Amino acid sequence: MGTRLREETEFRPKPLIEIGGRPILWHIMKIYSHYGFNSFILCLGYKGAMIKEYFLNYECMNNDFTINLGSSRHSLIFHGSHTEWNWTVTLVDTGLETMTGGRIKKTEKYIDSEIFLATYGDGVADIDIAQLVEFHKEKGKIATVTGFHPFSRFGVIEATPDSLVARFKEKPLLEGMISGGFFVFNRKIFDYLDENSILEQEPLAQLAKDGELAVYQHKGFWKSMDTYRDFLELNKMWAEQDTPWKVWK
Repeated sequence: MGTRLREETEFRPKPLIEIGGRPILWHIMKIYSHYGFNSFILCLGYKGAMIKEYFLNYECMNNDFTINLGSSRHSLIFHGSHTEWNWTVTLVDTGLETMTGGRIKKTEKYIDSEIFLATYGDGVADIDIAQLVEFHKEKGKIATVTGFHPFSRFGVIEATPDSLVARFKEKPLLEGMISGGFFVFNRKIFDYLDENSILEQEPLAQLAKDGELAVYQHKGFWKSMDTYRDFLELNKMWAEQDTPWKVWK
């Protein structure tokens, strides 16, 4: 429900919050589409009807058009084009309170491939999706998670034994990795999920215990829109054309 971004999510679902006039959901889908992945399943929950409306009205909202109101059936003529003609988008109501693993479980009947990808609706990265999939295939595991090295929000002080500052780092890159989404799963993942699963807890922990979880270490850009501050930073980056996640033309 995006409670840490209540300034925006009170009025719209988090994936529809905009970067540069386009929903962050669109940015994420464009990353996947750039690498040839054009079939999407969206797991809807909080204010999901707004996401359905966005795609139902997508052609009208992204093109100039002429509408003929004088006939018994309205006719539309679109002027211009966009690059999403080959997208197939399945919108699935997975429940208001359903957790991450449960949402994936509820889409099982719509997934007809042995391997599929999944990610969160609030993070962008300059990740090579095709390379990620190849890594997953090479490892031969049920699941692959993408690990990112986050930056600290705060400056870090290194002190000497006599309490002098030896070095000060402004927002340094942290040594550990975090999961930033961009998963690749084999269909066997559904054996680890039920409709109440929290993906990041029991399922991933059990996969790790079973030796079936690989990590793709991405050393490039990644950022989630977790707070209003993140929202402002991402829009500032877009305005300044500092957009490493914009891998598409």
